[in-house]
Amino acid sequence: MHIIRSISFAVAAGFLATLPLAAGVASAQSAGCALERISGTSRQVMRCADGVTVTAEGGARFNLVDRNGDGRADAVSLRNKAVLVDVDSGKRAGGFQVVTPQAIAAVRGTRWAVDVKNGTTSVFVVRGRVAVGRPTSRPTVVLSPGEGVDVTAGTGALTVRRWPPARAAALLARLGQ
Repeated sequence: MHIIRSISFAVAAGFLATLPLAAGVASAQSAGCALERISGTSRQVMRCADGVTVTAEGGARFNLVDRNGDGRADAVSLRNKAVLVDVDSGKRAGGFQVVTPQAIAAVRGTRWAVDVKNGTTSVFVVRGRVAVGRPTSRPTVVLSPGEGVDVTAGTGALTVRRWPPARAAALLARLGQ
């Protein structure tokens, strides 16, 4: 059994708080990541040496997770608000996931946003392809650029939709895009 190591963050009003950590991981730097505050905003950007960048909106609560204990993050566990994940497949071998209470979004190299609020996880793809499913059931759907899906608890089918430009722009604006 692998120990799951995580790095937890709360981003609020420009303040970053490191929360209690599992397996003794002390900082983002120990996961090969550097944290940068975006001047004049409450957003934070975490840049990892292996080509993963996570931009979190103000108030987002998430953990970076190192499931196999190799010292680098292979997932984000997101509990609320939104993150934008950019995975450079030229630098990053293997996949990367965003896990929420309602969904798992997995990729090999792409850029996508995930938003958690009011019991719904919304996933939107900017570049590449993302597989999205519920943590407890199958099947998954695959999203292409411009497409999104809203995932709630339950077992109903997931419906892929092309997002209206205004909806996509509103989510990406929260993430400084």
